Amino acid sequence: MLPLIDLDIFRQDPTSPEALRQAHATADALIRCGALIVKDSRVSEDANEQFLDVMEDYFAQSQEELLKDTRPEFHYQAGATLESTEKPKCHSDASCQAVIAALDPSERPLDLEADKADPKCRFFWRMGMPPPPERTSFGSMTIPNVIPAAFATTWESAMQEWGNIIRSAVSGVSEMLAVGLGLPQDEFLRASTYGPHLLAPTATNLTRFGHLNSIFAGFHTDLNFLTIHGRSRYPGLHIWARNSGQKIEVKLPPGHLLVQAAKQLEHVTGGLILAGYHEVACTKRTLEATETRKRSAPERPFIRISSTFFHHLSSDYQMKPRELTGKMKLEPEWIEAQRASQISLPPVEYEEGQKVGTLVENELRHIALKKD
Repeated sequence: MLPLIDLDIFRQDPTSPEALRQAHATADALIRCGALIVKDSRVSEDANEQFLDVMEDYFAQSQEELLKDTRPEFHYQAGATLESTEKPKCHSDASCQAVIAALDPSERPLDLEADKADPKCRFFWRMGMPPPPERTSFGSMTIPNVIPAAFATTWESAMQEWGNIIRSAVSGVSEMLAVGLGLPQDEFLRASTYGPHLLAPTATNLTRFGHLNSIFAGFHTDLNFLTIHGRSRYPGLHIWARNSGQKIEVKLPPGHLLVQAAKQLEHVTGGLILAGYHEVACTKRTLEATETRKRSAPERPFIRISSTFFHHLSSDYQMKPRELTGKMKLEPEWIEAQRASQISLPPVEYEEGQKVGTLVENELRHIALKKD
């Protein structure tokens, strides 16, 4: 079971003893597990269900219709990404292969090769505040949103409503994390002022791909700072605890959200917090949920939707892990103990001063979304 964090307590009074305990628990959970479950009373299960309905209707359109919403010239960082486009990085990445090799065979992902493109589709809706043009080196991160023709009158409101709910939650988690690491509460919020945040619903057609052990999204980490998910109607997400390598099936209660550490957080903390590996596959519980859904809503499309949000640091923000970890009000012995508790992996060098946008562009090349 993943650690459960109560964001409501922190929001009421961030300086209270219980709020500080929640903040330290947030940092501890992300260091040990790379993930946590967050309780936030602003999260409405009705809003989540309504959003899932809209996304099912959108992704039930023909491939020809979805193709109109793709923007490959912008590395698919707005609009739709069709199935069999995005490739898991692990197949071509030695560090990812080292992670798999370090896992106990019983804890390894289903897809050991990760050499095929994922069957999932995505839609990226940008929710960040773009930086002034003269102050950014990453113009492709500030591209306009795409509004699908068949949803012209309702799309923006649907995306903004759910996106704002989970964006508020992940912003609160970033504040709790900062406090838990002994940093100013707004440390990560300031660093994400112009972040190219993305509401990124992901879809898999269960009629076509809903077979036991089918891979929906191969073993991978995310390239942003923090990833937050609402509850899907169909289980299938597994994550790996970063300290133990244990494979954990995610079971998200109604009204709760899942938060995972991603690559920008790993880099900026110098590997104290490691990006969380995860895989989405068709399991027995996926098939059981599909049968239940067929009985309760036979008229609805059978499409697995993950209501994902990618929270980013600003593209022009320079990550300085040595400087940041030096500011943390944590005992050096405690930090070293946490590092020592992680599964044994080859050492990683985190460049001091690398811009976030450079890291993102490098990661996009690895997953075949950016072509040079």
